[in-house]
Amino acid sequence: MVVYLDLIFLANLLIDGAILSVTARIRHIRPSPWRLFASAVLGASYVVMMLMPSLSFMFTFAVKCLFSLAMIAIAFGFGGLQTFLRNLGTFYLVNFAVAGGMFGIHYFMRSPGQVMNGILVTSSGGLAHRIDVGLLFVLLTVPPLVWMFKSVFVSAKRRKELTHYLAEVRIRIDDFESVCTGLIDTGNRLYDPLTRTPVMVIEAAQWNGVLPDSWLNRIKRSEVDQLVAGIADDTFVWQDRLRLIPYRGVNRGTQFMLAVKPDKVVIVHNEAEIVNEKVLVGLDGGKLCADGSYQAIIHPTLVQLEA
Repeated sequence: MVVYLDLIFLANLLIDGAILSVTARIRHIRPSPWRLFASAVLGASYVVMMLMPSLSFMFTFAVKCLFSLAMIAIAFGFGGLQTFLRNLGTFYLVNFAVAGGMFGIHYFMRSPGQVMNGILVTSSGGLAHRIDVGLLFVLLTVPPLVWMFKSVFVSAKRRKELTHYLAEVRIRIDDFESVCTGLIDTGNRLYDPLTRTPVMVIEAAQWNGVLPDSWLNRIKRSEVDQLVAGIADDTFVWQDRLRLIPYRGVNRGTQFMLAVKPDKVVIVHNEAEIVNEKVLVGLDGGKLCADGSYQAIIHPTLVQLEA
């Protein structure tokens, strides 16, 4: 059997570099590219050493741990025991996830005959599995698995961070009450220019049963100024509550948003209820969040009233 050490070294260099990069991304670390490269070289060298009979003693648990510690120290430095252990734990987590995914794909793609050939019966009657993964398979599967793990982990972390800014919103108008989830947007500075009343935004689709269909269509097409101009031709129970709020969209000129003056808006955040009566509810014709995590954008002033 011919073993190409240069190809094995290069493959492991790329894999270790990718795993170290994902570890750095998850831990919000920006190490020097040279540190990552040196750490990946050490990891790839260890794999090559394992193929040499004279260095077989290095294939032990203790030596593996030492090499892992050295790789993390080279790539990210020490930075204190707690930080070092977190970096090491994340590194192992990424390794196990990628390795598990790689072998899972390998056996998923094998035929029944190949699987049976991969099962060996020992003299004692036990079963042993032979793992036969080619270099090309490793090179093709590791990059997408690393990308997938990073995407899922980062997305879950962002979603968890987002929940700290989510609150329940209850909008009360006469006998009508609308309940939805809102995002506290600290960058929202939308006010009514005349009364300086803060404006929160909600998806117009949340009020499908209340707003006329023609109004919803006009709001979706950003034609609220035309809607207000022809309001005398329609009858709407909240006509005296309607306001037209000017705002400047991204890369656009001045636009207008249709808003409603509610009786009150109750925001439930951190187990506290904040009641706001001086507020306007702007209607947006689109979807504020692609995954539906929230349906409203809360003006930060409405939550500051909690103090």
